[in-house]
Amino acid sequence: MPIPYSVLDLAPVTSDSTETAALRNSLDLARVTERLGFHRYWVAEHHNMPGIASSAPAVLLAHIAMATERIRVGSGGVMLPNHAPLVVAEQFGTLEALHPGRVDLGIGRAPGTDQVTARALRRTGGPLSVDDFPEQLTELANYFTGRDANGVAAVPALGNQPAIWLLGSSGYSAQVAGHLGLPFAFAHHFSAENTLPALALYRERFRPSAVLSEPYSMIAVNVVCAEDDETARRLAGPALLQFLQLRKGKPGRMPTPADTAAFAYTDLDRLFLEERLANQVVGGPETVRAGLAELVATTGVQELMITTSVYDHADRVRSYERVAELVGLTPAADAVVRA
Repeated sequence: MPIPYSVLDLAPVTSDSTETAALRNSLDLARVTERLGFHRYWVAEHHNMPGIASSAPAVLLAHIAMATERIRVGSGGVMLPNHAPLVVAEQFGTLEALHPGRVDLGIGRAPGTDQVTARALRRTGGPLSVDDFPEQLTELANYFTGRDANGVAAVPALGNQPAIWLLGSSGYSAQVAGHLGLPFAFAHHFSAENTLPALALYRERFRPSAVLSEPYSMIAVNVVCAEDDETARRLAGPALLQFLQLRKGKPGRMPTPADTAAFAYTDLDRLFLEERLANQVVGGPETVRAGLAELVATTGVQELMITTSVYDHADRVRSYERVAELVGLTPAADAVVRA
């Protein structure tokens, strides 16, 4: 049976463009992927990263939901340690009230940024820790079903609960998701070495809940599909260099293809990029078809989330169009979706 395919949008900002253009591209891509038959459209939360325009998921999702009609919209994710659970409940309760039955609240426990920026977000001088994540998650969930221990009501969250997902890039959130019987989304696109162990933990620790009777997992994977393998690898180059620079502590906008080709790569740089490319699905139609099929077979997931970062927006749109054709999506996709 075919599985659903979804979209993770990082709202990439290129070196000769603007954040405004990146966000407009997100709206356009949401409309396109809805038409193509993709199931969900998620946006991420990143801070202090010049190359990513998605820092306020709830605001961006409100615009995307208004620009579309059917596709589910959600956060991939909201980094809960950065926010008061009450505020998250109010924001996503509002989204659900405005767009009932279409909203996903994906929750992560990492800050999604550096420690200095995390302190600025949280307005605290104390030590930063994610150890209280289970308590924060419980507080958040309680706002959708009633009041917290102090009698505070989150309006309009009560009665307007979005679908809650747990996100992770290691085994911790996998275990929490399993214990709570929630759907689990794993960040294969930047933590591929942990994918299979985390999914195994999730399934091992899963307990049926009012939400799910059996595990439901999804992974996000970098995909670039072009007319042939060589072209796809070339299109993937700017985002690879951007990631390399990020790992070197030099976050920036996505470089141009010309700057990417002219960059003075060291042997260590090339090794790093080849290793990263090996965990992506980049190539012509047949290469991508085989790569996606292998991922589904190897991981056993119930859904795949595609993230595509290339320099030109038209190339990004065309990549999603090719993927939709390869996996047989239509605007009235007949895949059975259970989460």
